[in-house]
Amino acid sequence: MLTLEPETTSALDYSVLNTSIQDTFTAINRFEWQAIEELRVMRENCYYLDAGYKSFEDYCEKELIKYGGYRRVRDLLSASEVRDTLPESLKDKITKPSQTRPLFKLIKTPDKLEQAVAIAAQEKPFPTAADFAKAVQQVAPTVKRATKTENPNTQLCNSVTVLSPKHPRYGESGVIEADAPNRWQQIVTFADGERLLINNADLDAASVPFPREQTYPPEYTEAIAQIKEQHQQELERLEQELRIGLQAEAGARAEAQVQEQIQSLQNLYKQQKEQNIQLQQRLDEMESLRQLETENQQLHQRIQDLEHAVEQRPSQQWGNTMTQQATKALNKQVKQALEKTIDLRSLAQEPPKENAQECLRLMGMALKNLASAMNNTQALEAAAIILGSEPTLTAIAYRAEQLEMLPQAVSDIRTVLAKPGCTWQDYWDVAQEYEVIKQDYWAELTTQETDSITTLQNAFSQPDTIGVGSIVAHADPYRTLYLQRGEVVDEVGGKVVVAWDHWRNELKKTQSYSREELR
Repeated sequence: MLTLEPETTSALDYSVLNTSIQDTFTAINRFEWQAIEELRVMRENCYYLDAGYKSFEDYCEKELIKYGGYRRVRDLLSASEVRDTLPESLKDKITKPSQTRPLFKLIKTPDKLEQAVAIAAQEKPFPTAADFAKAVQQVAPTVKRATKTENPNTQLCNSVTVLSPKHPRYGESGVIEADAPNRWQQIVTFADGERLLINNADLDAASVPFPREQTYPPEYTEAIAQIKEQHQQELERLEQELRIGLQAEAGARAEAQVQEQIQSLQNLYKQQKEQNIQLQQRLDEMESLRQLETENQQLHQRIQDLEHAVEQRPSQQWGNTMTQQATKALNKQVKQALEKTIDLRSLAQEPPKENAQECLRLMGMALKNLASAMNNTQALEAAAIILGSEPTLTAIAYRAEQLEMLPQAVSDIRTVLAKPGCTWQDYWDVAQEYEVIKQDYWAELTTQETDSITTLQNAFSQPDTIGVGSIVAHADPYRTLYLQRGEVVDEVGGKVVVAWDHWRNELKKTQSYSREELR
């Protein structure tokens, strides 16, 4: 038969395992105290607000519910407070927070707390929670509360009367000589010595329980006092807020009334202002009427004076009055018109230095102005002959405007002819602006200048200069092709075929022309 001997554990294995177990418990206790310190930092610095929690309790109930929630956190913080209250020599007697639960009620009395821990430490080097509870009972024994009696004391009356008609002792009086057995009945002794138990409702003096004040343990007295003080402060705060609210409401109501009064006064002021404006207008109208009436009276007086003067003056002295007045007015108008015209005598004494054509133009304009002022037909015809136009004011004015451009036209043409390498196109770009007065500016040019223009024109219009490959444009300045560019691509029957550049994208790309039509 085989037998298995129990396996023996070596000393080395036991030592390692024992050390590991102790280290584990030490680490557990250390981490528990570390958690308490972190909880204290979280509560005191209100870091839970960053996560949106309104209170520390709310944070514990939401985040730490699986570790016991706020109840365990509260016990842990109380354990830390107990340990912090003890002196350094006794702090090491508390190895874990769960040991401090019996010591919570001694936190506010540090002397008793220290005494209880010292008593527990004398019995064991590392006391348990039960040891601390036993020591606390020795230091601060629990006082049993007095139980309420079922039959409270009553106020004794010397004499009572039965008032209930249904009671056999109705109307009789008796004396209460013993304590009431309960709160709704009394023991009454009547004159014949009979003692009856009668309801309080049937008596004229009901039993009244003696007031009894509720007693509390000493450790709760201070807390109750603080709660009462907080309650009183809260009542005072609410009363103050109510008073401030009432004052603000009254102030707002008064302000609204003042605003309403101000608005009504403003409306009244506007009405008064409008009425004042209307009255002022009426006064102005009345003043105007008064002035008109005064002027009317003055005019009537003047008319009467004139009528009186006419009656006194002989009628023959008024014979040629209107003729003389009309003559004066006409002479005045003629004089004003002549002041705006050119003085022919001064023009004859000092003619314009430029040329005779300018002199004739000025003479024509002077005659035209004179004819307009005097309504003289002969002067108008003379101005038309000098200016070379029809004998009408409109034609003479148009011709005068043309001749005003003559000096500028001659100057521009001479300038372009003086340029080196001048071509017919250069000349024509300037000359076409003054085409309407070509004869006038042509007469002002010298023979050399007119010959130069003729040479440029002949060189531009020679037929043999336009052939296949020539770059041309239309010669008529009033045609749209005058400013376009084309190339001669063929010659057919004495005419040339031109392909215009702007016709490249159209169906019709070429057109035949005579050489005289092109340039």
